Amino acid sequence: MWWAVLTLALLSVGWFRAAPWLFAACAVGAAVAGSLAVVGRRSVYGMVFDVMAVPCAALMAVPWVYRGVERARARRSPSGAHRVWWSAAATLALLLVIVPLLAGADAVFARLVSGLVPRMDGASVWQWVFLFLMGGLGTAGALYLLAGPLRAAMEGDSGVARVISRRFTRPEWGLPVGALIVVFAAFVGTQLAVLFGGDEYVQRTAELTYAEYARGGFWQLSIVSLLTLGVIWIVWQGAAKESAPDRLWLRIALAAVTGLSLVIVVSAVGRMWLYQQAYGFTVLRLVVAVFELWIGFVYLLVAASLARLDRRWPARAALGAGLATLFVLAVLNPERLVAERNIDRWQSGKSLDTAYLSRLSADALPAVDTLPDPQRAQIAGPIRARLEPDPWQGWNLSRSSARR
Repeated sequence: MWWAVLTLALLSVGWFRAAPWLFAACAVGAAVAGSLAVVGRRSVYGMVFDVMAVPCAALMAVPWVYRGVERARARRSPSGAHRVWWSAAATLALLLVIVPLLAGADAVFARLVSGLVPRMDGASVWQWVFLFLMGGLGTAGALYLLAGPLRAAMEGDSGVARVISRRFTRPEWGLPVGALIVVFAAFVGTQLAVLFGGDEYVQRTAELTYAEYARGGFWQLSIVSLLTLGVIWIVWQGAAKESAPDRLWLRIALAAVTGLSLVIVVSAVGRMWLYQQAYGFTVLRLVVAVFELWIGFVYLLVAASLARLDRRWPARAALGAGLATLFVLAVLNPERLVAERNIDRWQSGKSLDTAYLSRLSADALPAVDTLPDPQRAQIAGPIRARLEPDPWQGWNLSRSSARR
C-alpha cells in the first residue's frame, strides 16, 4: 500500500507543478514505485529486479492476455451479446460516412457537427495512442506478475549469493576499509581546520577565495560518497560473519567509514550552499544538493542497520525515502525556491540573472511577481508568452494561475 500511495502521489505532481523536468522525474519515480507495489520482496537483489519488474513483464504479458481472452471467449455461452457489438460497430461506421456527407451539404449542420465533434490533430492522436499502449502494457505486466510471479525473480539473495562463493577474511576486507578510514580521517581533519580557520585560512593555504574553494569540491565529494556506499555494500555482502569477532570488527569498521562519510556529505552540502550564495541559485544546483542530502540519509540507514547487520530493509527504505523526497521537493516547488533565493541575493546587492529566471516555468511566477516592474517584466513576460491553453486532460494549477 505504501508504494501504491507513493505512485499516485508522484503522478499527481503534474496537476500542480508546471516544470516539465520535475514531472518527468516524478513519472519515472512513479513507474519505479508502481513496480515495487506489484512485486514486493524485501531482499536487496530482489529489489533490483522489482524496480524493472513491470516493464520487463509487459511484453511477456501480451501472449498471456491473448490466451486469457481466447479462453474466456471459448467458455462464454452462445448468446446475442456479440451481435450487439457487431451492430454498434456497424452503426459507428455508418455515422462516419453519413455525417461528413450531410455536413458538406449544409453549412448550418456543419457548424453544429463541428461544435459537437472534437477536433483532433495527428500529433495529439499519436500521443494518446502511445499513452494508451504504454498504460495497457504496464497494466498487463502488473496483472501478469500478480497472477504468477516469475520463479527466477523469487530467488532473492540466493541467486547472487552463489556468485560470491568465498567470503572475504578480515585482512582481505580490512585493508581497503582501513585505508578509507585513514584517508577520510585526514580529510575530516582538514575540514575542521577550514571550519575554524575560515576564509583567511583558505586563502593562505589554497590561494582561493572561500566561494572558489567551495565551487571546486562539491562534485568530487559527491562522487566519493557514492563510491564509498558501493564499497560498504561489497564488504557487507562478502565479508565473513560466521564468528562473533568477525561480526564485531565488521560493525566497528563499517561504523567508522559511515561516520566519516557523513562528515564528507555534510561538507559537500555546505560547499554547495556557499557556492550558491556566491554565484547564484539554479535548479540543477538545488537538485544535486537535495540528492546529496538523500545520500546522507542512506548513510544514516546503514548506521542504524549495523546493530543486526541486516542489509535488506535499508535498501528498500533508501529507495522509498528517495521517491518520497522527490515528491516533497515537488510540493515545495523547487523553481519558486530558486527564484526566491536569487531575489534575496539581488535585494542584498548582488546581481540578478534575469535571463536564467525567464527560462523557468510558471512555477516560479509567484516569486517573480514580488519584483519591481522592470525586472518583473523581463522575467515574467517570456514565461507567460510561452504558456499555451491547457487541454482538459492536461490542466495544471501553476499554468492556470499564471493566466489570471
